[in-house]
Amino acid sequence: MKTEALITMLTAVGTVTAVTGYFFYLVLSTPPKQEEDSYCENDDETVRQPE
Repeated sequence: MKTEALITMLTAVGTVTAVTGYFFYLVLSTPPKQEEDSYCENDDETVRQPE
């Protein structure tokens, strides 16, 4: 393999690996979004479902 081909291949593999690692870091370090409370209108009720 020629030197130019090896440099090109290592640059391409390194770039893809770095971008993949960056986006994995973003996904794993982002805090989860808070879900909306579906019972916020009836928080004072003690019985949620009739039995």
